Amino acid sequence: MSVELHHAVSGPADAPPLVLGGSLGTTLDMWEPQAQALSTNFRVIRIDHRGHGGSPAPEGPYSMADLGGDVVALLDRLGIERAHYAGLSIGGMVGQWLAINAPERVDRLVLLATSPHMGPARNWRDRAATVREKGTAALADTVVERWFTPGFVEERPDEVRVLRDQIVATPDQGYAGCCGAIEGHDTREDLHRVRTPTLVVSGAQDPSTPPEEHGALLAERIPGARSVVLEGAAHLLSWERAGRVNTLITEHLTAADR
Repeated sequence: MSVELHHAVSGPADAPPLVLGGSLGTTLDMWEPQAQALSTNFRVIRIDHRGHGGSPAPEGPYSMADLGGDVVALLDRLGIERAHYAGLSIGGMVGQWLAINAPERVDRLVLLATSPHMGPARNWRDRAATVREKGTAALADTVVERWFTPGFVEERPDEVRVLRDQIVATPDQGYAGCCGAIEGHDTREDLHRVRTPTLVVSGAQDPSTPPEEHGALLAERIPGARSVVLEGAAHLLSWERAGRVNTLITEHLTAADR
C-alpha cells in the first residue's frame, strides 16, 4: 500500500512537471541547489521517500516497488499523467523502477550517481541492522564522507554538516526499511526495456557508485542513453557540482525529441 509522500512544489503551474527523488538519508532539502534554478522551466516536485523527512515511516523492510508506487500515487493525487523524473542514488533506483514498470508515467529520465545493482545483499542487511541497533547517527560520519570529495569537505564544512544532520534526523525504521529496498534492487536484466530518453550522470570520484561499475552499465544497457562523468564530484554530485548538474538536467529535459 502506498503512503502519502511529503513533497514541495515550485515553479509555474503550467510548466512540465519534474519529480526529484533524493539519496538515502536525505530530505527534499538536499535539492536546495536545484530548486530555484530548475523552477524556471519546470514545475518542480521534490519528494521525501517513505521513511524520510515528513513522509510516513511504516514498518519495513520496503521494496523498490513500494517506493515507486508512492511516486505514482503522488502523481495521481496531483493530477499529473506524465512527469520527468530525476533521482540520485536510491532516488535513481526508484527512477529505474518507474521507467521499467510504469513507463506511461515517465516522460524523460535523469539518473544521478546511481546503479542497477548495489552489490552483496548482506551489506545492506548489515547496515539496516546497525541502524536498528544504534541509530542513524552511528553511520552518519562514514556516509557523509563518501558523499563529497575531500576538497569540498575542507572548503565548505557547514554545508557538509547540513547534509549530515539530514542523515541523523532520518527515522531509524525508515532508513533501515529503505536499505531493504536497495538490498532487493537489481534491474540489470530489465534495463533493455527502458524506452524513456535517459541521461546518466556519474561522479568521477564517487566511491559509492563508481562510474565504471555503475553508471557505465546503466548507459550501456538503456537504449539510447547518454552518459556524463563529472570530474571533481563524489556521490552527492547534485550539491558538489550543482551548476553543471542543473545545466545537464535542463538540456536533457528540453532537448528536441530524438
